[in-house]
Amino acid sequence: MHKLSPARHRLRRYLGAAFLALVIAVLALLSPTPALAEGRLRIAEQYGIVYLMLNVARDQQLIEKHGKAAGVDIEVEWVKLSGGAAVNDALLSGSVDIAAAGVGPLLTIWDRTRGRQNVKGVASLGNFPYYLVTNNPAVRTIADFTDKDRIALPAVGVSVQARVLQLAAAKQWGDAQYARLDTISVAMPHPDAAAAIISGGTEITAHFGNPPFQDQELAQNPDARIVLNSYDVLGGPSSATVLFATEKFREDNPKTYGAFLKALQEAAQFVSANPEQAADIYLRVTGAKLHRDFLVKVITNPDVSFTLQPNNTLVLAKFMGQVGAIKKTPHDWTEYFFDDPAIGQGS
Repeated sequence: MHKLSPARHRLRRYLGAAFLALVIAVLALLSPTPALAEGRLRIAEQYGIVYLMLNVARDQQLIEKHGKAAGVDIEVEWVKLSGGAAVNDALLSGSVDIAAAGVGPLLTIWDRTRGRQNVKGVASLGNFPYYLVTNNPAVRTIADFTDKDRIALPAVGVSVQARVLQLAAAKQWGDAQYARLDTISVAMPHPDAAAAIISGGTEITAHFGNPPFQDQELAQNPDARIVLNSYDVLGGPSSATVLFATEKFREDNPKTYGAFLKALQEAAQFVSANPEQAADIYLRVTGAKLHRDFLVKVITNPDVSFTLQPNNTLVLAKFMGQVGAIKKTPHDWTEYFFDDPAIGQGS
């Protein structure tokens, strides 16, 4: 066998090392390290006081503050959407990193992404009673609705309002008819639906909304009345709106994710201790044309609490599994929420 000269041997070793370095560089370009994603956060929110904790975090730049404390500069982008279906689509398409929507949309997307994106809940945005309000004097209970009525809600069959309405229908007529009222339900943003209930004279005769829109309807239209209270249907105070994200985002961005949770904790404490200032922030961030005193009453409603802990969500989860709205019926709330001490002991 021909023996290589020392010079040629060194050249071969050099070329081999260079080729290995090139391969490593190419692989690094093809698979960027998770740390590169740190510092960017896109949040999808919707309409109403239920998003007040996010409004406070935005106004006071609490996410950026806690990011700096963790050694990362976080650029936050806020996206306003309407309806759980639109929010879920945005999350799955990669348009947003954290989604804010009802428990219903969370359970739907958790079920759809198990074993793939593994979307789970991040935290609750608090406990709020949701009212189904009507301006039709003939309607006292859900059994009084006819084909001439139209119920406005954020997303038909998907939103938390739609799921609570289905649960109420199942209790009224049996599980087989849980979707009975879906046929007279229409998707509509809360501000538009509230305007329809207050003014009257439109095809919209009911709105399953959230605060402050439901409170406006009751205050501004003497014919408006509550047909259904979500707390009554679910058996007590419940988390209506929650935050959720993909497993990959949580794992790839631990500092950004942690800063977000700390910002939420600070926002919850601020709102609870300073309802008047929180009302000012809501008006400033959302541009809503509401009286400050009216908002303070909504925020300080004894039935409302601002907490990250998910409460009474399993009732809806089990119902959705029972009627086949989701394939897997969870046995515990921890199955569809990430495990974080910040959100406490939920249900």
